[in-house]
Amino acid sequence: MQPDTIAPDATGEAALESRRSSFSALRHRDFRLIWIGQLISVTGSQMQLVAINWHVYLLTRSPLALGGVGLVRVLPIIVCSLAGGVVADAVNRKRLMLASQTTMLVCAGLLGLMTATGRDSLWLIYLLTAISSAAVAFDNPARHALLPSLVPAEDFPGAVSLGVVVFNSASIGGPALAGLLLPLRGPALIYGLNAISFVSVILALLLIRASGQAKGANQQISFAAFIEGLRFVRRTPIIVQTMTLDFVATFFASATALLPIFAAEVLMVGERGLGQLAAAPGVGSVVTGLAMARLGAPRNQGRVVVIAVAIYGAATVAFGLSHVFWLSLLMLTLTGAADTVSTVLRQTIRQLVTPDHLRGRTTSVNMIFFMGGPQLGELEAGVVAALIGAPLSVITGGVGCVLAAVVSALMAKSLMRYKS
Repeated sequence: MQPDTIAPDATGEAALESRRSSFSALRHRDFRLIWIGQLISVTGSQMQLVAINWHVYLLTRSPLALGGVGLVRVLPIIVCSLAGGVVADAVNRKRLMLASQTTMLVCAGLLGLMTATGRDSLWLIYLLTAISSAAVAFDNPARHALLPSLVPAEDFPGAVSLGVVVFNSASIGGPALAGLLLPLRGPALIYGLNAISFVSVILALLLIRASGQAKGANQQISFAAFIEGLRFVRRTPIIVQTMTLDFVATFFASATALLPIFAAEVLMVGERGLGQLAAAPGVGSVVTGLAMARLGAPRNQGRVVVIAVAIYGAATVAFGLSHVFWLSLLMLTLTGAADTVSTVLRQTIRQLVTPDHLRGRTTSVNMIFFMGGPQLGELEAGVVAALIGAPLSVITGGVGCVLAAVVSALMAKSLMRYKS
């Protein structure tokens, strides 16, 4: 079923353009329901990310243990994401999301219950985090593949921007709420609230009218379908180049896992300061995402992606050097803004050059790069921090990110030439 639209009046296309704004994609009922549900759910998930990192830090006081959180998040994604893409292109995407969202709800609920009853442990946090990540490996391909059926093509870039705004609004509200609640109630309450937040997406999925079935193919779950997705990615240079740049940049410049150390030992700001540090990238991301939804994508999209990655790396270096709280917040805000520019443009490029019946598999391959880079980067940051300290770990990572952008500018010809 086609998304709800507002019919153009007698003046035609010009009138339609005049009505388009930062929130045009929200005119479409199905997208609006999913968008609101995601805003609530991702806020809960962002609260839990902060709570888990702080929980692990309190249990162990170990940079390696903090890096291990990234490892248990990424391994299920690497193992399951390609299968998740095949499944997302073969089954009803709405039903697949219902199953994955329910799994994540149960994991958060169990984590809250075990913590509240004093049965928490490092291995339990790792185990339930890994199961949730496996569910994400099926949920993300289904959700990204479903998005183009919720809005028409002319509103799709705005829908992507608003999707990033959801994530980064949650990245502000979630950590800020976690910073307020952690000193009062500890992690258990946050885990419970996160479990409740998944109900919003489940209700939205039950209410939307889109069928959830992939168009253009009667795909079966098979090894041949898996190979078809890999072959498409391999034969599309711009997808390979955007994925590779994203992986390398986030692998080197991921400082999230070390924020508890910066809050407790470098900046001396405690739990509340940790919440503000974790929220700062979201502030830059929301402002930038709204601006991009309003202004549209730039024409030289490929070049802008590379420039944004370079700025992200440079801001990461400045954060690692800083011992002043407000400057650290400012640099993290800049990383969020630069990351949003890169993410919106990469997602728009990938979705619009991929046929609908391959979108799940393409997204699943991208997940290895998009989510694997930051999570493996957290492990790398933890290991390097254990050897040379947290600030130097972040600084060297930011330098690596800048170098990745320079290499891409010289070698990624398809990306550098790409225009909308």
